[in-house]
Amino acid sequence: MRDNLPLVARTSRLKRPESGTLLTMTDRERPLPDHIRPDGVSDETVEAAGKLSEALETVEQARGNLYAFHQLMGRADLLLGDAVDKLAEAGHHELADRVRTEMVGRNVLEGRWTFQIVEDFDDGYWTEFRELDRQVRDELVRGRRHLFEAEMKEDRRTHGRRGHEARPAEDG
Repeated sequence: MRDNLPLVARTSRLKRPESGTLLTMTDRERPLPDHIRPDGVSDETVEAAGKLSEALETVEQARGNLYAFHQLMGRADLLLGDAVDKLAEAGHHELADRVRTEMVGRNVLEGRWTFQIVEDFDDGYWTEFRELDRQVRDELVRGRRHLFEAEMKEDRRTHGRRGHEARPAEDG
């Protein structure tokens, strides 16, 4: 991959003012090819593809919250079982039986525990959205991800300054 870049991008040297030692300017000053806009792609197209991906990222956050809901409801059901046991141990058998019968193991939605909600979401909406996002990127920007953000990074970073590199070092 390094050999495909212009020689100047691989071998430019900068002098470090405070020490006088030479630093080699590596490919780290250039974005990876996957983060460079393909020829002929308009600003509007990059923005539109970026907005679609931003919407998908919001769905990913919602999915995380759905998984949190799933785990919290599972934990709540286990705690409910403990509460029923405590009610029975305290001699409140009738109340314990009522809570156990009505609530322990109850569906959170008609016919569904939370794992079924998560599975339906993952197999339906989430999978379809991810596939459409990929198709749009494939068709419009040769499959490249985060082009809008990559261009924003190039615009906002201080080129040539440590901590503002275009990409990580090849060894890490």
